[in-house]
Amino acid sequence: MTGFDPSPDSASAQRRWQEGTDTFDRVYDVALGVTSPTAYTDIAELADCSPNAAKKHLERLAEMGILQADRDSRPAQYERNEGYLEWQDASRIANELSVEEIIERVKELEERRREYETQFESTDPKEVSVFDYGDHDTIHDRMTAVSEWQGVIRDIRLYELARQLSQNDGHLIPA
Repeated sequence: MTGFDPSPDSASAQRRWQEGTDTFDRVYDVALGVTSPTAYTDIAELADCSPNAAKKHLERLAEMGILQADRDSRPAQYERNEGYLEWQDASRIANELSVEEIIERVKELEERRREYETQFESTDPKEVSVFDYGDHDTIHDRMTAVSEWQGVIRDIRLYELARQLSQNDGHLIPA
């Protein structure tokens, strides 16, 4: 099986599933943890349900845009749709913060991005080599900084999307 995060031990997962969680919710929870294409039979095993039930619910989630489906694979494979998760995060931000708070947060994030650009003399974290230094501590520090820089760039996108949603009554473009 490929890329599932987190990976519960089977005994605790079965106890958790038996505490009133229906099959759809179990499949949904597992599917959101899938980080690479995964066979529906593997998802069924993790969700403690039959393969047929898992496939039915996975198809529904794919139709809703929550998952991406590769139906040509045998067996069919599914993975989470990162765009859906980003939209969900942006919607949460838009509901929790005012437009002014969102704009202020974007300004703070843009300042952090400029600091990273100055530090690494680049506008793209993908162009930065972290392995050009001999000692482990420097490499680790640079890897951490580049990862944080990528997070700042992602957050700017999320907050900008949240601003659009907030300013347009939950729509991406003005109605």
